Amino acid sequence: MSPVLDTTFIPPRDREEVVRNAVWKSMVAVDIDHRPAAQDISVRIGLGTVGPIRICSARATAVALRRTERLAREDEEPAVTLGVQMTGSSVVVQNGRECLLRPGECAVYESIAPYTHLFDKGVDYRFIHFPRAALALPDRLLRDITAVPLGSDSPIARLAFTYFSQLAVTDELHQGVHADAVVEPSIELLRAVLTSQHGNASLARAPLEATLGLRITQFLRTHLAGPDLSAARIAAAHGISVRHLYAVLSRSGINLGDWIRTRRLAACRRELAGPYGRLRTIAAVGRRWGFVDATHFSKVFKQAYGISPRAWRDQNHPCSSA
Repeated sequence: MSPVLDTTFIPPRDREEVVRNAVWKSMVAVDIDHRPAAQDISVRIGLGTVGPIRICSARATAVALRRTERLAREDEEPAVTLGVQMTGSSVVVQNGRECLLRPGECAVYESIAPYTHLFDKGVDYRFIHFPRAALALPDRLLRDITAVPLGSDSPIARLAFTYFSQLAVTDELHQGVHADAVVEPSIELLRAVLTSQHGNASLARAPLEATLGLRITQFLRTHLAGPDLSAARIAAAHGISVRHLYAVLSRSGINLGDWIRTRRLAACRRELAGPYGRLRTIAAVGRRWGFVDATHFSKVFKQAYGISPRAWRDQNHPCSSA
């Protein structure tokens, strides 16, 4: 993977902020504590995506990454990160556990719970970021397996290390039909690693009904922007009736209309505040996320956030011209 950020070419006074923005926008929101002084900070990262999977390949000077309780609580897209230790070592702390990762080992940690990741001697690491719903594994299993070394004593973990370390840096696999072809195998390989480590490999072959709710929410996230995202379409895509769909969602405490509207509004909010927030009209941003009526979009946005979408954009781009 070619680097998209290299602090060699960034003034020392700007390095911390530039790195923070890149990590927050492309991967996950974490507090970043660089150990060296500003002029000695060195970070070189490459970023990529494979379908819903986000990838960061990083080499850097010593740093501590902290996902605080506040950041975890605000998570809108729960995710599981697979960390791949290339050289050196690091320490992962989450859910009351602490593990030391050595070269050739991996570990996972969740975005919905606080964690700390320490790189005292520098970073040579791959971060592979999976939507939590895509893994379709029980919450308890994921909590039990976080901050646990996945290492050379497991043939499946060894395979995963080789596979994901290459996936992270192979640009050809991040594009077009190649990316489409490796999404499902990547998810299934991580499922196999986690379930075998947990001692219950049968979970990787759980009946479809057992993971139906997770698969439905993943479908919703993938098709969130589609104006035709309806109960009928969702049910048809999963081979169930609309009545069954609502029953499954109800068991997960999900109101379909509210769930879709909340996440569409959050996506609009992020886009309007982002660096390209003025490239589209307010109405176009709403349409892009399924709000076909501009007046209705403005109304529900203000109801949700106490500010109109135009005022929100202006607040985040005060120096930009309309």
